[in-house]
Amino acid sequence: MLSNEFISISLLMKTFITTALCCLAVSTIAGAAQPEIPVRIANYKGDKTCAISYTFDDGMTEQYTLAAPQLERHGFRGTFWINAIGINEDAQAPADTTHISWSQLKEMADNGHEISNHSYSHKKLTRLTTEEIIVEVRKNDTIIREKLGFTPLTFCYPYNAHNEEVLRIASENRVDTRTKQFAIGSKSTPESLEQKINELLASGEWGVAMTHGINYGYDAFPDATVFWEHLEKVKAQEDKIWIGTFCEVGAYIKERDAILLKVTPNKKGLTITPRLPLNKKLFNEPLTAVIDKAGVKKVTVIQGEKSLEVHILPNKLLFDFDPSGSPIHIVFKE
Repeated sequence: MLSNEFISISLLMKTFITTALCCLAVSTIAGAAQPEIPVRIANYKGDKTCAISYTFDDGMTEQYTLAAPQLERHGFRGTFWINAIGINEDAQAPADTTHISWSQLKEMADNGHEISNHSYSHKKLTRLTTEEIIVEVRKNDTIIREKLGFTPLTFCYPYNAHNEEVLRIASENRVDTRTKQFAIGSKSTPESLEQKINELLASGEWGVAMTHGINYGYDAFPDATVFWEHLEKVKAQEDKIWIGTFCEVGAYIKERDAILLKVTPNKKGLTITPRLPLNKKLFNEPLTAVIDKAGVKKVTVIQGEKSLEVHILPNKLLFDFDPSGSPIHIVFKE
């Protein structure tokens, strides 16, 4: 049983929304009055207002030639869901020029993009037997691991079709699966995309953008510049919007909601002891801790033997930490 000194952040999220902070201080001396130091886990990395993941289905060649370079130009990374049956072996002499090759996918993965599982042959999984679903999911995992050197940690349902059985099988040993999304493509306009950004900023939600082709293929843009200009506008609001891969944001949210903290103030600062009751092999995304404290001019934050980078703002401090790591020691110098 967990000590009552460990407090679940998910239980405090609603309180934080209404009070603007979560006071998690724990007295280390019985009967002694200790100052409360407001500590919280940011909703999103960097304490940003909302998050967006750009996801691309079906492994189209122009996702390599156009989409990935445009994302990289802004410092963004995307998630590319592939069906192994349609991937070309040779980029120089492809069997199908509309689809991407394994060497191109390897280059994208090396550049920080997420390459993940969209089933082996893009069949509607809800129409298959349990055995057939397992083959579609695991065969794609196996081929991606053989070709690219890693096993995908997320899954995207072909045709967005899933039921309880499909969800159970596809979610096994995953960080997350794509169960909700908003389409961008043929019906997108500068106005509709800007409205979506504003909605996410107002709601504080995670938006998962789904697209396929850029200039060709299912639901392609009538004019690709609509998408490129949208990325420019998102970049301009990067101080409020976290653009992360599907796996990064999905892992962050689950860790944020599951983590337990013990916060112990002392004369010089405080110690934060994190405990994450999730599979460490799947969930290792750094979390952002926020200390709502004004007037700090200098602070040191150390986790284990590592000194953590701290962003000092007028009314708060931010730092990223390992949610499964050792206690975090913080010393304030005002």
